[in-house]
Amino acid sequence: MNTDALPLLEVALNGAREHPSVPRSPDQLAHAARAAVSAGARVIHMHPYDDGGHETLAAEPCAAAVRAVCAARPGVPVSLSTSAAIEPDPRRRLTAVARWTVLPDLVTANQGETGIAELCELIIRRGIGIEAGLLSARDAEEFIRSGLAKRCVRVLVEPLDAKPDDAVAHAITIEDLLVRAGVSLEQVHHGDGIASWAVNRRALGRGHGIRTDLEDTTVLPDGRPAPDNETVVRTAAAMIAATRR
Repeated sequence: MNTDALPLLEVALNGAREHPSVPRSPDQLAHAARAAVSAGARVIHMHPYDDGGHETLAAEPCAAAVRAVCAARPGVPVSLSTSAAIEPDPRRRLTAVARWTVLPDLVTANQGETGIAELCELIIRRGIGIEAGLLSARDAEEFIRSGLAKRCVRVLVEPLDAKPDDAVAHAITIEDLLVRAGVSLEQVHHGDGIASWAVNRRALGRGHGIRTDLEDTTVLPDGRPAPDNETVVRTAAAMIAATRR
């Protein structure tokens, strides 16, 4: 099968989500990445953790996580988070990313956050690709005004509404704004929790890529708890295959 012809499946292995199977150490991330790619993932997104069990942008834990995942699955693009939830102070965040010694292929950069323009400039100078995170219509409007689109790899359409219908409606609004502005970047869509599957399903029907895994949802489409990352990825891959058929 030519996977390049399929919508992109990106996986988000951890984040701050609480779940018994959430990977945090480099070895755990490598194992989860290996399983996710075997299940159909084509981009790996993750949040490195420090020895104290906290999400971090510090150079050493980020380097260890990137090395481990790249060794486990050579050639698969690796994306790190730069979320303000990890480092709320814009100056400290900028300094942390400037000190990275082992660079990921990509980072997610949430467009509604304070200091995001300066961070994106630094990321571009360092030769790292940007996945522009749009969590709201306001984020999309600010992104369009910024002129950053032509310098990004893709946009992440990420409505965080709890109810599936609300999340889908929000994704439609964000996509419409991008279309009207002539932003032709690849789109990857996801939501949060059970709503993420509705957002994924609608995105696939539109020909867009999707993101999923334990950062985004700990439940399967029918509401049952997801036992691990691999099960979530296989479910999403089956959804993609069904859409293509």
